[in-house]
Amino acid sequence: MLKAIFIILFVLWLLGMVSANTMGGFLHILLVLAVGLFLIRIIQGKSPF
Repeated sequence: MLKAIFIILFVLWLLGMVSANTMGGFLHILLVLAVGLFLIRIIQGKSPF
């Protein structure tokens, strides 16, 4: 479940980099959430991917 959320957030962030002028702040929040989920998976001892 977390893997799917991470992938979705990462893809949304990448799409946002293309349209950074319109949604800049929102995309940085998505990036932080994606990295946070990644770190939570590592801390829990599960495979991050």
